[in-house]
Amino acid sequence: MPAQKFVDKHSLKILNMEPTGIPPNNSHQHLMNDDGDSVDTVVPPLTSNSTDPRSGAKRTNVESGVTKRQILTVVVLCFVNLINYMDRYTIAGILTDIEDYFNLPDDKTGLLQTAFVVSYMIFAPLFGYLGDRHSRRAIMAAGVFLWSITTLLGSFMKDYHWFLLFRTLVGIGEASYSTIAPTIISDLFVQDIRSKMLALFYFAIPVGSGLGYIVGSETARMTGAWQNGLRVTPVLGMIAVVLILFVMTDPERGESEGKTHLSPTSWSRDVKLLLRNPSFMLSTAGFTCVSFVAGALAWWGPHFIFMGLKLQPGYENVTLSEVNLVFGGTTMVSGVIGVPLGSYLSRTLRRFSLRYDALICAVGLFVSAAFTAGVLLGAASWNHIVLYTVVFLAELAININWSIVSDMLLYVVTPTRRSTAEAFQILISHMFGDAGSPYLVGLISEALKRSLSVGTTVLVLTSAVSSTPEPSPEVQFHSLQYALFTTNFVEVLGGLFFLFTALYIVQDKENAERELAGKHVEDGLPGMIEIPLLSITDLSSPVKVKIIPGSPPTSTRTIPR
Repeated sequence: MPAQKFVDKHSLKILNMEPTGIPPNNSHQHLMNDDGDSVDTVVPPLTSNSTDPRSGAKRTNVESGVTKRQILTVVVLCFVNLINYMDRYTIAGILTDIEDYFNLPDDKTGLLQTAFVVSYMIFAPLFGYLGDRHSRRAIMAAGVFLWSITTLLGSFMKDYHWFLLFRTLVGIGEASYSTIAPTIISDLFVQDIRSKMLALFYFAIPVGSGLGYIVGSETARMTGAWQNGLRVTPVLGMIAVVLILFVMTDPERGESEGKTHLSPTSWSRDVKLLLRNPSFMLSTAGFTCVSFVAGALAWWGPHFIFMGLKLQPGYENVTLSEVNLVFGGTTMVSGVIGVPLGSYLSRTLRRFSLRYDALICAVGLFVSAAFTAGVLLGAASWNHIVLYTVVFLAELAININWSIVSDMLLYVVTPTRRSTAEAFQILISHMFGDAGSPYLVGLISEALKRSLSVGTTVLVLTSAVSSTPEPSPEVQFHSLQYALFTTNFVEVLGGLFFLFTALYIVQDKENAERELAGKHVEDGLPGMIEIPLLSITDLSSPVKVKIIPGSPPTSTRTIPR
């Protein structure tokens, strides 16, 4: 049969690829039979304004400027992230009042934050799975509503265990938001614009945390009731629900990369590929160390500084409210400078090598460890200006990490499993990070109090009665100081994890790009896939397709019969 007649009679069409679990490939493709002979045709690349031949859908122009709707979406996400961290650390600003109200030791005080983070990390994988497959807008709105209503209800509890329960439920709501929000930004923007928007998003973490200290302590002080400090963010949360439902846009997964018809693979396969991604796993380990340190210092930092200042002459009348106000302001300023600084360094040095992203994170943790040690050693001897300056430098160095770690995750993981990756990172970083660090530090502190009090214990012997006085302020300070030194070791460990990340990150980014282009990367290499050519009626067996990068966009060839 002449070649032209065969082509006219049996025009080849590459149909839906979803059954194989492999995204469509927009690169040029050659079809090959089992003998290795070249067959069939070239699929031309789609332009930014062309139509996807599989679905008829319009391709997104990834090179176009930022739209107003995109800007509004980022503003909404940043606002919700801001009140998210305000809510999380409002309780830290009124920690002493809560301790006095419920008559709590250090370990039970730390358990309030640990219970919140445990529920947060347990439910993150569930929301990650849902976020890759269902409406992200609806999931986020439901989560924000849940955390707002449980925070409000918790403020009315008069029993410690009920209060603990509602703090646990708050974690469920926050997990739904934190898991999904960065993936929406990744589907709206690419490259440097994505990095800038992520910096803006994570900028809200230290700023929101600082506002949490200030809002919690100042509201409690002005109203005379610590419970009112917990009733500010629920009002803002309800406003956020409305903005999510009616203002925010939920882009198609892969839209920013021009891949709007990707199909998710199974959850087990997602997890398998994430576990085999060295950059993702090592950066997650590094970020776990960041979470451990941030959780411990955010929870105990103001309390520790307050006790240290009280031991200095001239600071006997300092109040915890004053410390919270300055500590919160320092946290905010360090975030305002640190998060954009990290993003700027990343975008500048990435031009020379992608490895600098991981190296910046490593250096940030090493520097933060040095300044954190200075704070722990000087809290009871330095004047408050020097002390808060060193606190600022320690927080500045650790804040450099936030946007860079998220950016690394997004470019080494394909769009259809990014929510799962975010959830997995949340699970690991909180399970071994800030889920346990506040409680662990409190537990070590309580044990050290008993040990350090042995030499100063006065036994008052009466009729078979002995009493042990409360630990002195010096003992309370030093027990918490020694417990907080665990954060230095963890920061150095995190820096080492990021150094190892730098060894793999270039290759893992290339693997993610190959998979996004439609190349099978089960073992990190392009593979063979089978696609039935249903329009060919006289071929009884499937034709194997080999994806060959860079094949020339030339002629149509016939299939040997």
